[in-house]
Amino acid sequence: MIIPVYVQNIIIKLERAGFESYAVGGCVRDLLMGKEPKDWDITTNARPDQILKVFPEGKYENDFGTVLVPLKKSAEVKDDTVIEITTYRSEQGYSDRRHPDRVVFEDKLENDLERRDFTINAMAFRIADCRLPIADFVNFADLVDGEQLELVDLFGGRKDIQKKIIRAVGEPIDRFKEDALRMMRAVRFACQLGFSLEPKTERAIIKMAGSIKFIANERIRDEFKKILESERAYEGVIFLHDLKLLQYIIPELLTGADVKQDRHHIHTVFKHNLLSLKYCPSRDWRVRLAALLHDIGKPKTKKIIEGVATFYNHEYVSERMVRKIMERLKFSNEDLAKVVNLVRNHMFYYNVGEVTAASVRRLIRKVGRENLKDLIDMRIADRLGSGVAKAKPYKLRHLEYMMEKVQNDPVSVKMLKINGTDLMQFLNIDPGPKIGAILDVLLSDVIEDPALNNRDYLEKRSQELHKLDLNELRQKAKEVIEEKREEDDTKMKEEFWVK
Repeated sequence: MIIPVYVQNIIIKLERAGFESYAVGGCVRDLLMGKEPKDWDITTNARPDQILKVFPEGKYENDFGTVLVPLKKSAEVKDDTVIEITTYRSEQGYSDRRHPDRVVFEDKLENDLERRDFTINAMAFRIADCRLPIADFVNFADLVDGEQLELVDLFGGRKDIQKKIIRAVGEPIDRFKEDALRMMRAVRFACQLGFSLEPKTERAIIKMAGSIKFIANERIRDEFKKILESERAYEGVIFLHDLKLLQYIIPELLTGADVKQDRHHIHTVFKHNLLSLKYCPSRDWRVRLAALLHDIGKPKTKKIIEGVATFYNHEYVSERMVRKIMERLKFSNEDLAKVVNLVRNHMFYYNVGEVTAASVRRLIRKVGRENLKDLIDMRIADRLGSGVAKAKPYKLRHLEYMMEKVQNDPVSVKMLKINGTDLMQFLNIDPGPKIGAILDVLLSDVIEDPALNNRDYLEKRSQELHKLDLNELRQKAKEVIEEKREEDDTKMKEEFWVK
């Protein structure tokens, strides 16, 4: 079904009530490209109070002439689906470069279309004959060409779709003065649709790039996330760089532009980060973001030792920088934790014959079982981004095998055969931090040897640990962790040629 019956019914009801009614914007663009629209927007010359008379179930709680009409659940309608019906409007004055100072309701469709961002989003259609709904399973372009639908395309949007270009409506600088986020939207649409930027629109973005700093970080975040989710995420970041936008969004990335590397890296830090994004096999935008930012701390850690560039501890500097970047752009705590975790651990050491099942369990404990595949995807991106030909060498395939092999081994306190309640009863002690400290030491024992995860051993071992005071227990747990981390760090430095 090209145009859902519920959309047709809304258009027809408004028309029968004596008003003009058009589907408008992205849904028209998608239909002309043979895609199923995700959203349907309706525009009309009816004022909000008149729309509510036609659709009394609607709600009007804004100053932009948009009435939200809930749809009844049906075979083609999910719960909580609403259609936005908006009165034709024009917008005047953008003193804050983000919001119109004044919204004016209009009587003519062309006044509404000329305020829109790009030609491909400034088209509308109406049903030519509103006596009957359109037949199902028909081609949208055929309906337009057969005059069953009236397509309004005042700015050449249909031709721009055919040419695969993103072009601003009217004067590009005026559109970007109205809302500077449109510059990122141009990049996003280019990435999502596989289009290029029309030259005049491109020049206007370069000229107006600095005005992106007036846009709320949350809005920038949402557009950047959509770019990362697209099939052309790498090209999107290149666009942002070439259009002078990236320096206002993630300026930290550009510090690596002239930072050269040695050994197995043939690119500058900046180019390596970009190529790591390009070759990241994951479709998860968070993994792609981690790949893009994983070495962002290298410029701050570069040292020349015996004529060789080293970047010791760059993963921890990168971790701190990524945290600040994501906090600045208002990413959620959950997304931040995921990306930071991958950046912090992207240098994990693994070499067949040297790494034991216990070290794999420690890696799982450190990064989380749910992040293991993402971590391997990060390593693949890192390798390909450095110019290494083989993306997934034998040792990474062996690591996947080992992860599968130890997947049911205990890597968290919850997987021990004894818990805090058991300890309180068995040792006859009250709840307190000592319980957690004992469990931590027990876990460190079991990670080294899963066979020790039995109640007899754990009870006997907990009696020994109970004789220590809390500080001694914490120190013991810390010593085990530090010893293993130092062991892993030494091997990791050898593999990555750092001192």
